[in-house]
This record gives sequence, structure tokens and C-alpha cells, in this order.
Amino acid sequence: MAQISEAATPAEIAASRQKAIGFLKTSQAEDGSWTTSQTPGITGLVLYGALSAGAPADDPMIVKGLKYLESYRQPDGGIYSPKAHHGNYETAISLLAFSAANTDGKYNDLIKKAEAYIRGVQWDQSEKIESSDVRWGGAGYGKTNDRPDLSNTAFFLEALQTAGVKSDDQAVQNALVFLSRCQNLESEYNTTPAAAKINDGGFYYTPALGGQSQAGTTPEGGLRSYGSMTYAGLKSMIYAGLSKDDPRVKAATEWIRKFYTVDENPGLGDQGIYYYHQAFAKALNALGEEVLIDAQGKEHHWREDLANALIAKQQANGSWVNKNSRWMEGDPNLATAYALMALKYATK
Repeated sequence: MAQISEAATPAEIAASRQKAIGFLKTSQAEDGSWTTSQTPGITGLVLYGALSAGAPADDPMIVKGLKYLESYRQPDGGIYSPKAHHGNYETAISLLAFSAANTDGKYNDLIKKAEAYIRGVQWDQSEKIESSDVRWGGAGYGKTNDRPDLSNTAFFLEALQTAGVKSDDQAVQNALVFLSRCQNLESEYNTTPAAAKINDGGFYYTPALGGQSQAGTTPEGGLRSYGSMTYAGLKSMIYAGLSKDDPRVKAATEWIRKFYTVDENPGLGDQGIYYYHQAFAKALNALGEEVLIDAQGKEHHWREDLANALIAKQQANGSWVNKNSRWMEGDPNLATAYALMALKYATK
């Protein structure tokens, strides 16, 4: 990766964002979608990223994309492709896009119905499970016989917050129960079998169905913590109303201090690096610390670090793309969407 010796200026960050929006205008399909016309997920992420980067809601590209998303509205209030069976994920992503574009209240009814839909598919008593069940409060893709995971739960909570839902809402507090069970922290909030095996304060993908971490397991069966889920878990806990003094937030922050970097997704290397960047940015912005001091005592102006890392990796055509294509980041539309979400927080 090219190195930038000085911090990128606000003008350079703005230019980077505009260059990316220019790329997205060239890569949008005639029907308003990006990458695929079979499902709305990537299009929703691109729209949310572009709107986060300052694209106005009346930009023809945005209008065309939102019209495409609207074509996936279902009678139950969800915004998804019935063929894909990703009802919660696609609706939450679409809700983020419509909320960001809802400057004049045009989408109030759509947002209200979409919010009701994702509430309905959250794992709670409506799925006939008890709060002691490790799936309680989580959100999954929305497939039949699915299980909740931290990534989908993070988007679920971000969608609710963007729609104006407060942290003391019952759905948010139920989600907090699930978040706590995704953390490697043995406490009254997490008594799952994996909690004490690593106990480093980081987060993993899900405790459901025996537990899963994309970073693998220890010989003792511990679920390894990794960067993208730790930042997603931290920002989600803050969205749910936890303060810096809460032991769960403290433990996650200490993990981040130990493994601070913008050069890779800790625990996964270059896998999912752009997803990592947007989770990193949202979490540290929510934490409210402009300077992060790592475990060695070194100060990091994280917004500057983030901007420099992203601008250095931007392609000549304005896009970003990951050479490691896991989780579809080899798709420049998706990688660019994530990068634009992150760049929203590159200046205070």
C-alpha cells in the first residue's frame, strides 16, 4: 500500500468521495441496480454509501437506485427478493438507504413498515424461544431455519437507529442480550461455553448452533475474536445505550487498543478489509475518542489514519476493490460502498 506522509486534507477527502461517486454513476445498470438485478442488497449498500458521502437525494443516480429498491417492497413491509431468502438483511440495508434519503418525509410510510418487518423477524418470543436461548435478540439473514449473527444484528441496530428508534426500545435491548453473547468476555451477561475460553474482550460471529468465528477456533474450542466483528460489536453496544464505563465496552476498547490498525482486518488479514473499515469508523466515532492510545502507549489520530489508508488504495477510476474476493469484496461496487461509509467519518 502506498504511504501518505501527511494527513489527507478535508479537500482531498472530499475529492476522493466525489471521485468514487463518479465511478458509481458509470457502474450503475440501466434498471438502477449495481452488480446484480436479482436482489437489492448491494444496491442498498451503494446508495447508503453514496448518500453518506454527500450525494444529494435528488441526484438522478440516487433517484434511479431508490426506484429500483422500491420495486422489492413486499406486502409484509419488507424490502427484499423472495427468491434470495435474505429478508432481514436486505430490508435493513434498504431501510438505511431510504432513511438517509428521507430529507422531505417522502419515505415515512415505507420506513415505518420496513422497521415493523425487521422487528418481526428478530429472534425473540415470536420464534417461540426463551431469553436463555443464545439466539435471543439477534438478527440473521432471514432465511428459513436461519440463525442470528453479529453482522446482521449490527445492520439491524443501525437501521433502527437511523429510523429514529431510541436505545431503550425493547428490540434494541433484546439485541444487546445477543451482542453480549458474541463477546469473549465471561460475565453475568455471557455464560455461554465459549465465554471463558479466550476471554479477551473481542467479538466473534455468532454463539448460535455451537458458535462460529470466521477467524477460527483455538485448540480448546474457543471462538477467536477478530477486528470487523469487534468493531461491529462495540458500536452496536454503544448504539444500545452502553457507556464507556460499562465493563463490556471497556473490554472491547482494550482489545481494540491492543490490535489497532488500518492496514488489515485483525485476525483475518486482507479478508473483508473494507467492511472492517466501515465498522472501524462507525465504532470509533460512536466511542467519541478523537485520539486512540494503543496498548504500547502510542497515540493514533484514527480519522487521519483511516483517510490516508483509504485514499492510498483508491483506484484511478475512483473505485476500491479487494484483491481478496472473500465476502464479495472483489466487487468494486460493494468495496466502494463500504469505503464511502467509512469516509463519512474521516473528518470530525
